Amino acid sequence: MEVKAKAKYLRISPRKLRLQADVVRGKKVEEAEAILSALQTKGARMLKKVLQSAIANAEHNFKLKKEDLIIKLLQIDGGPVLKRYTPKAFGRAGGIRKPTSHITLVLSDGKNQTDEKASSLAADNKESTSDKDKKDKPETAKEKPADKPDEKADKKDDSQKDSKTIDKKS
Repeated sequence: MEVKAKAKYLRISPRKLRLQADVVRGKKVEEAEAILSALQTKGARMLKKVLQSAIANAEHNFKLKKEDLIIKLLQIDGGPVLKRYTPKAFGRAGGIRKPTSHITLVLSDGKNQTDEKASSLAADNKESTSDKDKKDKPETAKEKPADKPDEKADKKDDSQKDSKTIDKKS
C-alpha cells in the first residue's frame, strides 16, 4: 500500500532541501523522523512536517501501522522562482532569485516490495540491452570514416601517376 503527501511552493531552494532528503531517503519512518528532529535546518523542519502528514494519512485513511512504513519515494522538485530586484551602482538593478520547492513523499508498508523489485530489475535489464545496442551503433560509424582516408590516398596516388606521365612525355 502506498501513501502520498505533498507540500508545494515552499520558500527554500531545492538544492538545500535535497541535502536533507538524501539523508532519510529509503529509511524506516521512525528512523527518518529521529534523524530529521536532530537536524537543525529549515529544510529538515519542512521535510519532517511532510513526513508527519504522510504518517497521519497512512494511519487514518488506510489503517496502517507506523512501525511498518518505509520511505519509498522522496522527491524534491523546483517550483516557480520569485524574481526581485535591488538597486546597484550607477542606476543599475541587480536581480535576486527566490526559488521555491515542491516535496513529494510516498510511504510504503513494505509488503509488495518483491513485486516492485522484480519490475525494477526487468526495467534495468531492458535498459542494459538498449545500452548494448547503442554501443554497437558507434562501432559501425567508426568503420565508415576509416574507409574515407583510403579513398583519399588512392586519389593522391592517381594524381602522382598523372604527373609522372606528363614528365615522361616532355
